Amino acid sequence: MKLSELLREGQVLTGFQARDKWDALARIADALVAQGPGPAARRGAVLEALVAREKVASTGMEFGVALPHAPVDGIEEALGVLALSPQGVPFQSADGLPARILVALVIPKPDVQRHIPTLAGIARLLSYEELREALLRARAPREVLQILRAEEQRA
Repeated sequence: MKLSELLREGQVLTGFQARDKWDALARIADALVAQGPGPAARRGAVLEALVAREKVASTGMEFGVALPHAPVDGIEEALGVLALSPQGVPFQSADGLPARILVALVIPKPDVQRHIPTLAGIARLLSYEELREALLRARAPREVLQILRAEEQRA
């Protein structure tokens, strides 16, 4: 599954701000449950799963990218959020840089193995500097999705 297939405009957060990665995860959990069919009551489970995964090892990668993800009981389909933070969020990333592009994904527990290629594809997609810069320059969620779709068609 491609990143653009996981996202709708309401799941793209431009101008995202958070004090640290824990605050970011809470804000992302809110956005995740707001977009999914019926999981609003699962906000606690979504946040708990993201925090637990982050405590195992930081999902902060390189080049200002973080990919928080976790399996969650009680959701029917994978849910994603793309948060763009031009000023960055301290995320204990592998290279020490703040995360400026955060892609969060929660996956139904039974489907974890099926979504490993999705996570790998997102990481590969965001390894391109030109794409990262274009996303951070985008002003509106619709523009972000257009940029993603264009890049995914090229890949």
